[in-house]
Amino acid sequence: MLAYNYIARNPSTGEKVKSVIQAQNEQAAAKALKKEGLVPLDISLSSKGFSGFMDRFSRVRSKDKVLFSRQLATLINAGLPILQALRSVSEQTTSKPFKVVINQIVNDVETGSTLSSSMAKHPRVFNQVYISLIAAGETSGTLDAALERLAIQQEKDADINSKVRGALIYPAIVLVVMLAVVTFMLVKVLPQVQVLYTTFPGYSLPIETRLLLDVSHIITKWWWLVLLILVLIVVFASRWSKTDSGGRFFDNLKLHLWPIGPLFKKMYMARFARTASTLVASGVPIIRVLEITSDAVDNVVIGDAIKRAIEKVKGGKALSDSLQSESTFLVLVPNMLRIGEQSGSVEQMLSKCADYYEKEVEEAVKNISTLIEPVMMVILGIMALIIVAAVLLPIYGLAGSGDIQF
Repeated sequence: MLAYNYIARNPSTGEKVKSVIQAQNEQAAAKALKKEGLVPLDISLSSKGFSGFMDRFSRVRSKDKVLFSRQLATLINAGLPILQALRSVSEQTTSKPFKVVINQIVNDVETGSTLSSSMAKHPRVFNQVYISLIAAGETSGTLDAALERLAIQQEKDADINSKVRGALIYPAIVLVVMLAVVTFMLVKVLPQVQVLYTTFPGYSLPIETRLLLDVSHIITKWWWLVLLILVLIVVFASRWSKTDSGGRFFDNLKLHLWPIGPLFKKMYMARFARTASTLVASGVPIIRVLEITSDAVDNVVIGDAIKRAIEKVKGGKALSDSLQSESTFLVLVPNMLRIGEQSGSVEQMLSKCADYYEKEVEEAVKNISTLIEPVMMVILGIMALIIVAAVLLPIYGLAGSGDIQF
């Protein structure tokens, strides 16, 4: 959270108000002021908010949150009061950023705030799933069980994310190596061909060689411009991906780009089912479950499908039927939900669905790793063939013309 100095006007009195507000960013600060009935006139980052600014670069790891959830669940289950349990966990936490967050939660709980509302002040650490489960646990008196479910879900999420990242790292490394080899050939090897053929003024180089030599000259002479363009493309793509249109484009690309599209679809199905199962088990109402999972899946396209399903459920339609017509949802999800609705075991069916797709993700990761290697080798071979052809064709042309003798 960052500290912002603000100047706002009170519409009822017309007076200007100057103060400081804690928010995640400037837009969030403006929204918070409007909720309080104020009209923001000026919002600027407070110099005192430097430590908060630095917190943005001090991420709390998933492993730390899993350990926090398990330790807190064990202490509460043993009968310790919530404040004493939080202090004990804080003392055992090795992560300094997380220790600061836990101590702030302790202070808020001491002043009378609930645990869930105290955690809600730290959205960069505790997401909506976490806060909703804690709130449900507080209401039902099963906070320890809610924390244990959270730990299990976080471990499952971390495991599946790690496997997907692992599947994408290998082709990324191979691609970088391929580009490095091709660049070396263009910059160091191909220009030697041009030097050789300057001794034969009447001979014209083939079109393939001339095109690659033009690329070589651009890279050699204008390397800084090429590098600048690449950096600008990366920065633009990064910023655009954070906008609504850009985020939707990249999320849609994840679902349809071969060969990673099926992998991502299964990953999102597993995430939806696991999150929904955990929330249902904690007694969260189904509409609220869908609202939370629409954000938790971390894909705008699937999130929109869930939001459309929410409207259908509000209209009296079964959740399974509401998701059946959504093409972004794999068939097994609504089918398993239908069985759960009919048998009164929605939580168990969602859990089984999550287990199934988590295993499918593991299998898809292995298949992609097996498939990517020959595909990359074929691409590398084609690129090498083009460069070798650009070098050898002129030599064969000269030999045929009799200008050089072997």
